[in-house]
Formats: sequence, C-alpha cells, structure tokens
Amino acid sequence: MAADQRDREKAFGEALAKLTREARERGGTTTTARVREVFQEFSLDEKQTADILKYLQESHIGVDEEAPEAETYLSDTEKDYLGEYLESLKSLPEISEEERRKTYERALAGDREAQSAAAQGLLRTVPDIARLYLQQGVSLEDLIGEGNVALMHASLLLGALEEPDEVEKALTGAVMNAMEACISENLQEDARGQRAVNRVNEVADRARELYEDLRRPVTIEELMNETGWTRDKIVEAVKLSGFAIEEIDTSSLKD
Repeated sequence: MAADQRDREKAFGEALAKLTREARERGGTTTTARVREVFQEFSLDEKQTADILKYLQESHIGVDEEAPEAETYLSDTEKDYLGEYLESLKSLPEISEEERRKTYERALAGDREAQSAAAQGLLRTVPDIARLYLQQGVSLEDLIGEGNVALMHASLLLGALEEPDEVEKALTGAVMNAMEACISENLQEDARGQRAVNRVNEVADRARELYEDLRRPVTIEELMNETGWTRDKIVEAVKLSGFAIEEIDTSSLKD
C-alpha cells in the first residue's frame, strides 16, 4: 500500500473518530451538513457519504434527528442495574449553580474536599454518557464503572485548570475517554481471541487432513514437515484448544 494511501486512510479514520466524539459530546446527534463539512477534503461521493451516515446510525448517533432512546436496546439486566444505580444517587445533595461554581473555584485551588464534591456532582451524568456507548461490546455496568473511576481520578487534577467554566468539560471528557479506552481494549481482546480461534482451526484442519491420509493421529513433527509450520505454532494451537485436537498425538506434551 502506498504511503499516501495509508496517510489518507489514517486521516479518514481520525475524521470519523472526531465526528463521532463530537456527536456524543452533543448528546448523540449530528447533521448531514456537519458530516459533509468534516469529510470535505475527501471529496466523497453519495455512496461513501451514505456509508458514513449508516455507520453513525448503527453507532446510535442521530443524524438530523434526536439520538435514539437508549432504553430501547437495554437488556433487562442493564435496566435493573441502571435503576439501582440511579436510586443510589438520590442521596446526593442538590446544590445551586452558585454553590457549584464556588465548589469548582475551591477545586481549582487544590481543595481535595471540593474536588471530590465536584466529581460527585457529575455522577448523575455518567449513565447519560454511558448510554452513548452502548452496544459496542461493553456492558452498561462496566461503562459506568469505568466512567466513575475516571471521574474521581480526573477530579484530583483540576488544579491544572484556570477557570471554573472548564471543570465540567474536563471531567466529562475524562469520562468519555475512559469509556472509549474500555471499548477499544475490549475490541483488541476480541481480535486477539479471534486470532487464537483462527489459529486453532487452521492447525486442526490441517491435522485432520493428514489424519485422514495416515489413518492415525499425527505427530507434531509430521505436521511440521507437512506444513512448514514451527513447532511453537502447533504447540500453541494445541494448548489453546485445551488439547482437544484429537487428530494430533500430544502425548509428548503431557509427559
């Protein structure tokens, strides 16, 4: 692949990530006009634009409309968890806008108690943010958990800010970053898992072919000679399968 093509693909991915993040920051909505603006440099045709719009809609981002209601695709378990979580927050005190600003000012000055209060004041927004990341491989409970941890951690760093008006954006941004990182890590784990499955299937298939020729379980050395694979690759597949590839003689590995 040419370097300029890789650069274009990278830029396209970054633009899509930027648009998606921006839409989530706006409550899960964007517009067709904004999509065309973000991807203006790519000179997209109608089909490519339609593909982006479809991707956004599948990511539960409303395009030229309100974001879809998260409750429509929450499982019963997630609904129960959400109800219990929101119920637990009812004990948190409600504060006025003036009190909130004073809390933020003290938090910026390094007051740990105020920093903790600033984080607690945004606990109710964590489920709202989590709703924007549902059905991406991570449960609502895990998203909220990651968001809460990030919220508390970020509150300890508020001393680096200069204005109280920056506090909520900084804290909610930290929550979103944590949820996106959690989803990314989960996708990477899924990819590693799929690669492991593919490795096991590949070795099992070739072992089965050789087994049918020899009419007996094949040794690792025979499979190496037949395929050109390394011993480590075959042994790894055998172990990943839990020694379930019956066509391979694994007695040497169990001694």
